[in-house]
Amino acid sequence: MKILHIFDHSLPLHSGYTFRSRAILQQQRQLGFATCHVTSPKHPDSDNGQQTAEGYTFHRTRAYQSWFWRLPVLKELAVVLALKNRLLQLIKTEQPDILHAHSPALNGLAALWAAKSAAKSAAKSAAKSAAKSAAKGAAKKTAIPVVYEIRAFWEDAAVDHGTCKEHDLRYRLSHALESYVAKKACAVTTICQGLRQDLISRGISADKITVIPNAVDPQQFQLLSAKNVALSQQYQLQDKVVLGFLGSFYAYEGLDLLIKALPLIRQKIPNVTLLLVGGGPQDAQLKQLVSQLGLTDSVIMPGRVPHSEVMQYYSLVDLLVYPRKAMRLTELVTPLKPLEAMAQGMRLLASDVGGHQELIEHGKTGWLFQRDNIEDLAEQATRILQQLGSSEQIIDNGLEFIRTERNWAASVGRYVALYQRIVDEH
Repeated sequence: MKILHIFDHSLPLHSGYTFRSRAILQQQRQLGFATCHVTSPKHPDSDNGQQTAEGYTFHRTRAYQSWFWRLPVLKELAVVLALKNRLLQLIKTEQPDILHAHSPALNGLAALWAAKSAAKSAAKSAAKSAAKSAAKGAAKKTAIPVVYEIRAFWEDAAVDHGTCKEHDLRYRLSHALESYVAKKACAVTTICQGLRQDLISRGISADKITVIPNAVDPQQFQLLSAKNVALSQQYQLQDKVVLGFLGSFYAYEGLDLLIKALPLIRQKIPNVTLLLVGGGPQDAQLKQLVSQLGLTDSVIMPGRVPHSEVMQYYSLVDLLVYPRKAMRLTELVTPLKPLEAMAQGMRLLASDVGGHQELIEHGKTGWLFQRDNIEDLAEQATRILQQLGSSEQIIDNGLEFIRTERNWAASVGRYVALYQRIVDEH
């Protein structure tokens, strides 16, 4: 069985999106599926016909260049039309059994249109040697089934990025498009229960939705039992207790709450230091907040570091903190970072938004604090740091959770029955 995966962007770019995509492709090939891959015009440097990265060949889609297609609304339509035409080319050459479109909804819409166009072409061919009724039957039989995978709702991500406001016209249009694609697709997959429940509330049949949760490959992580000596000396952390966050600095991550909680934690643990590794839209604002609160001597922000060095920075941290703020995006979507932390045998504290509650069981695999509550964040972090030596069972429980449930082999294995069902139905 051959699957044509349709991505927004892909390797060699590094992001949570591309890492999930890579894991899916890797596991599906191990399961015996043939895979081919195309990216939308939104992937950078899409002028080349195809590109190979980490052993995977990605077909690229050239964007429309005319100024006409850069106008509002038309630029989104241009993405869909360009991708649809690229898909029609690949359907002829690759002859896939399934079109598997991944978020955002523009990819799903392009897949639906391409599948419909391909079916019409098949019907026209059949019409040359058969009656009209037989041609219609041929079109139905040759329609390629479309799976739509929702990793996040586009409209909710846009709210956080500031490109639209909740319930404005663009938000409502995006919401409607997402619902339309989910209803028209043969099957829908999501990364978590939060997204699944939201889709059900929109009228999507529960039987149509399969959860393929985020996961990690345990073999890609090593247990961190000692701090990197060179980095510890470089940042003068030898006698420090370290709180940490490694990732992208988006507003919804709530890193400003963590910085504001630091003075409260230092009242009881004076030698605590906060390590923020990464960068992003909130970088300047966070640095300004650190300066305003007089915390420049207790907050370290090295910026982005090479991927090969990330684990060494993880080793410096005594307690990872994920203080995501409460909003639709964080309530509905599960992040990947807490699972990576568990796979490395690390302690983690997170806000109790819905996405975190699907991953972390308070007092068993990690700890949760009340969302958007700086005082509770500080209180929980202080208590945990004061009892670091008694939390080994928490670490073991997290590792077991990864080994038994949240590994890519178990997660991607759920596609097998789904693919077979929709192919049989078509």
